[in-house]
Amino acid sequence: NGTPQPRYSHDGRWYVEALKGREYAIRLRNPYAVRVAVALSVDGLNTIDASRTTAASARKWVLDPYETITISGWQTSQAEARRFEFTTEARSYAQALGKTADLGVISAVFFKERVRAAAPDASNQYSARRTPAPSAAPIEREADASSSGPQRSAEEYAATGMGRRTGHAVTQVWLELEDAPVQTVNIRYEFRPQLVRLGILPPAPGVDPLQRREDAHGFEPGFCPEPRRQ
Repeated sequence: NGTPQPRYSHDGRWYVEALKGREYAIRLRNPYAVRVAVALSVDGLNTIDASRTTAASARKWVLDPYETITISGWQTSQAEARRFEFTTEARSYAQALGKTADLGVISAVFFKERVRAAAPDASNQYSARRTPAPSAAPIEREADASSSGPQRSAEEYAATGMGRRTGHAVTQVWLELEDAPVQTVNIRYEFRPQLVRLGILPPAPGVDPLQRREDAHGFEPGFCPEPRRQ
């Protein structure tokens, strides 16, 4: 819903809480004075063509110097995308494609454009795509969260599905990149019960329902009280 998710640092990794049934978007910012191309994958799938490749050979999002763009879904054509949506492994896009080795991770690898006086050799160029200016990015809308029991939630793991269609026009550009990435960002995401199990978030306050029932006993002295009227 346009609100940044808190990031949690744990054992040298970044984590965010996945909200089941909610759409989400990824905001990319170029902190450099030159153009960059960003290889962006979700669940191990390239967000442009769903391929599984190295970051160097992947199709990339191109950002102008200091530009910020929002990637809101899987690019399905030059005009449309399908929204990122937190869901379960069984309902994920990766499961539909049979590529489930890297569920639960978002990875962005930044490559700087190589600056040369002479025109670059076309054989060393990389294909990339770019979005319109941030003002033309689609407006985010919160989706209804799915409901499930506590036991089922504890056994489910987060992944990303294909949500509704949204307009997202792109054009293809060519540029020569430096061989080595200048920066890599990896973010893990999980539902709250798994973040609690990993020790990243504290457990919810209150007594465990089963333990409460185990502590129950029979008789107390006195008479039956009448409940207060609301």
